[in-house]
Amino acid sequence: MPDNEVGTTPRWRAALGRAGGPLGGLVVLVVLLALLSPDFLTANNLLNVGVQASVVAVLAFGMTFVIVSGGIDLSVGSVAGLAGIVAGWAVSSAGLPLWLAVPIGLAAGALAGLASGVLITAGRVPPFIATLAMLSVARGLALVISDGRPIGLEGWLTEVGSGELFGVLPYPVLVMLAIGLVTAFVLRRTYAGRAMYAIGGNAEAARLSGIKVTRQRLLIYALSGLFAAVAGILLAARLASAQPEAGTGYELDAIAAVVIGGASLAGGVGSALGTFVGALILAVLRNGLNLLDVSAFWQQVVIGAVIAAAVLFDTVRQRRRSGRRGPGLMRTPAVRRATAAVTALLLVAAGWAVYQRQNAADDGRLQIALSVSTLNNPFFVDLREGAQEEADRLGVELRVTDASEDASQQANAVQNAIAQNVDAIVVNPVDSDAVVPSVKAANAAEIPVIGVDRAPSDGTVVTTVASDNVAGGRLAAQQLAQLVGSGPVAVLEGQPGTSAARERGQGFTEEIRNHPGIQVVASQPADFDRTKALDVMQNIVQAHPEIRGVFAANDEMALGAIKALGARAGTDVEVVGFDGTPEGLAAVRAGTESADVAQQPKLLGKAAVEQAVRAARAHDLGPGAPTNIPVQVVTKDTVEAFLRGQ
Repeated sequence: MPDNEVGTTPRWRAALGRAGGPLGGLVVLVVLLALLSPDFLTANNLLNVGVQASVVAVLAFGMTFVIVSGGIDLSVGSVAGLAGIVAGWAVSSAGLPLWLAVPIGLAAGALAGLASGVLITAGRVPPFIATLAMLSVARGLALVISDGRPIGLEGWLTEVGSGELFGVLPYPVLVMLAIGLVTAFVLRRTYAGRAMYAIGGNAEAARLSGIKVTRQRLLIYALSGLFAAVAGILLAARLASAQPEAGTGYELDAIAAVVIGGASLAGGVGSALGTFVGALILAVLRNGLNLLDVSAFWQQVVIGAVIAAAVLFDTVRQRRRSGRRGPGLMRTPAVRRATAAVTALLLVAAGWAVYQRQNAADDGRLQIALSVSTLNNPFFVDLREGAQEEADRLGVELRVTDASEDASQQANAVQNAIAQNVDAIVVNPVDSDAVVPSVKAANAAEIPVIGVDRAPSDGTVVTTVASDNVAGGRLAAQQLAQLVGSGPVAVLEGQPGTSAARERGQGFTEEIRNHPGIQVVASQPADFDRTKALDVMQNIVQAHPEIRGVFAANDEMALGAIKALGARAGTDVEVVGFDGTPEGLAAVRAGTESADVAQQPKLLGKAAVEQAVRAARAHDLGPGAPTNIPVQVVTKDTVEAFLRGQ
């Protein structure tokens, strides 16, 4: 029986019944967070939750079609990024008006989804493999079209991303609700929707009953791609720029939202309402953990546990539906006692958290929010440590969030900080353009904003505490030229699309032209990652064994290059890194890294918090002059003196 038909029960009541479990979980979560955080139930924060849920919800609505039909689509995050880039390119490079560029971006997403459908139906490639391939293709095309650089957007599209209907309801929330209604209509009121349930329940039976399974699957994946494109353009509108890396990892959130909402990965079960509730659960959970100042690392653990619980529940439900109940482990006395004990511990922990939050709220300390682009990099870990040391010294509360190199997550974190009415916001931008709407939102709330390491390209900041990445790139080129003299060298670039990668590469490229004896024979991105740098460096050495020098745009990549070079590092191949992390400086001391352009990340963090506290106490909203933390080249001869001076 299709999932949208349950005897004579009205369809809306059946759908509500299936979503009852997730809806109950959402209510419990909201009540718990309302008790734990006084900022949660404010109107401003609830609207934030809706905006933050919008992109994932739109992706998940498209994913609902796929999962209901028994398939999977791993490409939706990359397709979302591609659609945003295509729309941005159509405006910036092709000179088309926005009203034409947006449909072109939507068409790109639908075509990508259709291509996946063709692979699955005509090529008989499993959906997992076909959409995994499209994930790579779409991401690569986004990078090719944009040349790895964000594309700025303006006009009515940015108003859709940050504006509000009648000054109350954000447009992203309206888009989410509209797409949800379309999804519900397709699933419950159309032949295509009934075919999706039938195919998911039993594809062969659906074929024998006259359903054109191949045609329907093409439609399903095209719809998934189209909805992903809507999400991608909505994300670009919200950030006022199309990011080539936008949507990375969002496919997992989309799948999680559908499953948490009660759909079955086996197919044949699912609803638009359930998916909507699932997306809200993820958004509420992230928002609440952020407001409670839970570590970004623990947030990933909690969200992963929720997803695992939803899948486990789906597995148990499938066994019951098929009559295979298993040994009934959950009904044993021991398990019941353990469940009761865990529940009691959670209630005690929640009560203690309420007590702690109330005490923290009453201590009168300044509250400073720090949004870091990533904590998966020693440089930014050191920056956070320096910021925390200064906060402890000054007696202020520092709330740190990790954007995980996702401009959208950073926008969410800044929105949450504004909802908490913090005294100042320190932001280390994932991208200088994408952070601008967040900076302007803080400006409107009259909260001082301080940039650190990278400067926002617009909006009002009190100051930007940073080293000059372009100047650092020039110093790296000068040092490498001095060490090598002449000959072929290679460059390991940072993550495409990030301002740090662009600026360091720009400085190096401009300066190396002044040294005609140096030839750059290879320049490849390794995404600021040590493991990727190891692989890329091995490939470069295979193609160019004659290289005599390497410039790595951060220390993590320099360390990966050193591993790939082995005994050649620091002897017949000179390696110059960038950042001045402890491991990088240790490699300089050991002689494997010939030189390091040191930025002193702890000093950056300390100075940023110092400026934030000053601005909060003086209610200084800026604009002010930049705060420069100089970079310097550290070699084996100078590393000890540099470390003593820190």
